[in-house]
Amino acid sequence: MFAQKKTSPNIQCIDALVPRSLIACGKGLLQAQITEEGLCPLRMHIKDGCLNEIEVIQHSKESSLSLLLPRLIEPHAHIDKAFTWKSFPNFSGTYQNALQANLEEQKGRTMQKVRDRAERSMKLSLKNGIRAVRSHVDSFDSSGQQTWEVLKNIKSEWEEFVELQLVALVPLEYWTTKRGKDLARQVSAEGGLLGGVIVPPYHKANLRELLINFFCLANDMGCGIDIHVDETSLTPGGGIREIIYVLEQIDLDIPITCSHLSSMGLLPSNPLKLLAERIASFNINVVALPFTNFWLLARSDKTSPIRRPIAPIKQLQNAGVNVAIGGDNVQDPWYPGGNFDPLSLMAASMAFAQIAPWNRLGLSTFTTGAARIMQLEWDGIIDIGCPADFVLLDADSWAGAMSTPPIRKVMINGHWIETDDLSLKEGFLSHA
Repeated sequence: MFAQKKTSPNIQCIDALVPRSLIACGKGLLQAQITEEGLCPLRMHIKDGCLNEIEVIQHSKESSLSLLLPRLIEPHAHIDKAFTWKSFPNFSGTYQNALQANLEEQKGRTMQKVRDRAERSMKLSLKNGIRAVRSHVDSFDSSGQQTWEVLKNIKSEWEEFVELQLVALVPLEYWTTKRGKDLARQVSAEGGLLGGVIVPPYHKANLRELLINFFCLANDMGCGIDIHVDETSLTPGGGIREIIYVLEQIDLDIPITCSHLSSMGLLPSNPLKLLAERIASFNINVVALPFTNFWLLARSDKTSPIRRPIAPIKQLQNAGVNVAIGGDNVQDPWYPGGNFDPLSLMAASMAFAQIAPWNRLGLSTFTTGAARIMQLEWDGIIDIGCPADFVLLDADSWAGAMSTPPIRKVMINGHWIETDDLSLKEGFLSHA
């Protein structure tokens, strides 16, 4: 099905179906045909690693073109603990048992195990069409420091293929200590972000003091923030309300992302709407994480949950909040599934959150919205001069792409990547 050809030694063309919501406005594209699924048949001219020309072509239902997307984004992962389920399972599926297994894993953690997990994560990400990953990293105590060093090296080794951002994940109390401040300086020097966790129960006055310290420390270091908030079915929206309360007292000049916001989805309509508007007023980004939330939260031994805690994606977007969807945990105590496949996540989100990729805001949670959260150089909009970083799917419709994970070809800077054998990064580039 893949349609591609070379028009000269330096130029190649790809005939494909491209989502209209990802195409920059251009005079020549106004007459482009648009399918019922919001896809435009286009000929993409690629030269010197960039998109050189976009040509409108005709497409009939009898002809077959592949779906082309910008390489996608994983805005929330945990690659240091990925693939640990086999040794540290959590058969009860509870949050507390996941945390306990996580702590047990850290006791026997070796840096070779961390490297192996991270390499496997990055290889799968590349193969599945991901161009950037933000990973939260367990960073407290000596093993945390060593883990950070390993992943810093992985980041450097993989920068040509997949951009890796690292978030130092520690309890908020840790940032008040000398070790925490030393870690913040290290993270700042290496271009990372500061993270933490807010879940009930908590004492409001104490939490507010910790948040003021955390935000001011990040601001002083020039580090962005990505914090786990309200990953619970209790106290709906409690954590994000405390964050907003503190932000009203201080001035910050750094980007803030709140991951999860699961319990916020349990609020009644009007309070939810007002809270979403407050989140938007502080330019807070949100990453929804349906896989782990649906697995862990609102769990009962004898009943199936009817109301599911999940970030209210559409309500947040309607209020003007930038939202992305992430895969979160992969085969670890927090969630036994997952494989760094953004198309599988996209398909699951259709059922979990009624997010459809043929809608602009639905697709943005995997493309432009996620790019804004990670402050990537390219926002994923397909335009003349943009990088030729694409994933070409063996599917001619969204329905085909969502029904089963499709075969895909990955292009980086105008070169197709050989992903069948990922044993050596040096062998990835194919100039044929």
